Amino acid sequence: MSGATTTRRRLDGLSAAGLLLPTLLVLALVIGYPLLLAVNLSLFSDPIAGVPEFVGVDNYARALWGADAGRFWSAAATTGGFTLVVVALELAVGLAMALFMHQLKRGKAFARVCVLVPWAVPTAVATVLWQWMFSTGGVVNALTGAETLWTGAEGPARAAVVIIDVWKTAPFVALLLLAGLQTIPGEMYEAAKVDGAGAWKRFTRVTLPMLAPATAVAVLFRILDALRMYDVPAILTNGANGTTTLSLLTQQLAIGQVRVGYGSALSTLTFLLIFLVALAFIKATGARIAGGRS
Repeated sequence: MSGATTTRRRLDGLSAAGLLLPTLLVLALVIGYPLLLAVNLSLFSDPIAGVPEFVGVDNYARALWGADAGRFWSAAATTGGFTLVVVALELAVGLAMALFMHQLKRGKAFARVCVLVPWAVPTAVATVLWQWMFSTGGVVNALTGAETLWTGAEGPARAAVVIIDVWKTAPFVALLLLAGLQTIPGEMYEAAKVDGAGAWKRFTRVTLPMLAPATAVAVLFRILDALRMYDVPAILTNGANGTTTLSLLTQQLAIGQVRVGYGSALSTLTFLLIFLVALAFIKATGARIAGGRS
């Protein structure tokens, strides 16, 4: 019996491996190969004419502690700051929207369609629209009664980038959290009411703990996306006034100047940063993402 069980498990393992193999091959083709190619290119120089020469880690040294170190670390700090702020705001706004839609008795489908509109608008189009709204004579200044030059100073420019990103992506977080809310059994709320728990206690003792897996997934997705932020600052300010992110810096220092080796190094460093942040987050919240299982 033990031998039959072992054989069965081996066959199941081989079957699972066979099912996963096509996916792994596609991932290796579309992710693994470009990554290895970028790492390889990052080890070579960018001559104006001639054959690239092997320079080892010189391109990385230039970015981390060489001529461009100041701009690189400034962009890294800006990227990290944007990520912390936009993810926190999107989580708060998305949770409020999800709770509102979950409580609706009528018009749930219509509410979801309305919420999806900002998410459906292409980022470039949304940024251009907001750029017009943030102009001196735009809608935002007209509503606030101010004459703020939103892209002319560091504080307003960064605030504008955050506002656009939150407006665009909070609906995505809201839909993920709404899906999580719909998996919470109603009996848990009834039991909490019987025990005398008020609305706030039901929210903190039932809703938030049960919503933890969906929240962790939403935050992870948004962290990965925010760390790659490019479109909004590129279109709105072109990186001026403290809005240069790592992706935008790569375009400015390398891609725009056709420096393939240096651009590959900057791209690899950005990838490593995103990978390490994602790995740390998954290690910290892995059990919650798995629904409470380690």
